[in-house]
Amino acid sequence: MDHPHESPSLSTSAGRLDSGLLRDLTALAEAAESADGNPPFSDQTWVELRTTDDPDLVRTVTAWLDHQDGRDGELAGAAVAISAGPGAGPGTLELVVHPNCRSQGVATALARELDAGLTEKYNAWAHGNHAAAARLAEQFGYTPVRELLRLRLTHQVSQDDVENGSHRTSVWDGTAPEGITLRSFVPGADDAAFLETNAAAFADHPEQGSLDQTDLDARKAEPWFDPAGFILAEDADGTLLGFHWTKIHPGADGHPPLGEVYVVGVSPQAQGRGLGRVLTVAGIRYLQQQGVEAVMLYVDTDNTAAVELYRKLGFVRWDTDVMYTPRG
Repeated sequence: MDHPHESPSLSTSAGRLDSGLLRDLTALAEAAESADGNPPFSDQTWVELRTTDDPDLVRTVTAWLDHQDGRDGELAGAAVAISAGPGAGPGTLELVVHPNCRSQGVATALARELDAGLTEKYNAWAHGNHAAAARLAEQFGYTPVRELLRLRLTHQVSQDDVENGSHRTSVWDGTAPEGITLRSFVPGADDAAFLETNAAAFADHPEQGSLDQTDLDARKAEPWFDPAGFILAEDADGTLLGFHWTKIHPGADGHPPLGEVYVVGVSPQAQGRGLGRVLTVAGIRYLQQQGVEAVMLYVDTDNTAAVELYRKLGFVRWDTDVMYTPRG
């Protein structure tokens, strides 16, 4: 794909995408991730694009080159607006341009078309926060409000890495705090307990705390889903206290598979007992036992306690995602 100075033709879709457009968008996202090292869309965005029937909740603008009739050209870029729903807070905007079509006005055209149809407040994510993304945000009156660090671990977690004062946690040999059992998630049987615990653990984090059965089912249907790597911690009565959901990104373009600390959550009633540390290390060890050479995670810059924990485990800064919000 090489179309210097060619003006794109724009098309707008509402609700879930048809299979053909979804396939094209997936290929576009893969090309961008290969070039940038960052996925342009969040997992939740993909869930909405595949499952949401309400046309008021999902709006997608696509830019096409060699466009003749309909969408028979080449997909040069896309912008997606995901509404949080009436009275549910800001929605989410994400945008991607094919690596071969950048610096040609595609992003500006997409953003202008998408912005013209917005009737509520949206926050925009810049995955990797490239300079072009910052300029685009400034052009449309958006200002940065949140930083999400992407951290990376490339060495084996050792006993010394998890020392916490006089307490040392060893979970890779099968041990856990007294009265706590670690086991793998059982799809179906553990769904309700997980969703309840997740909502409580992330009551102040709307993106994660709002996860529902549809969202969970969509993730369980993904090729990367592995219940063995979805680690639960429960007490002697079988009450779920916390979890560590891991993920392995398949290798591509010569890059090896990459492990991810997808989400770690602890019920409010179990916080302060070091359970988050136990679950974190258990998940990392699981990922490393699957043969991954590196493990990554996302964490908010202002979550100083978590950042410090990950630093002690050996994670180092890899990249940054930035959320922008409209000024005023």
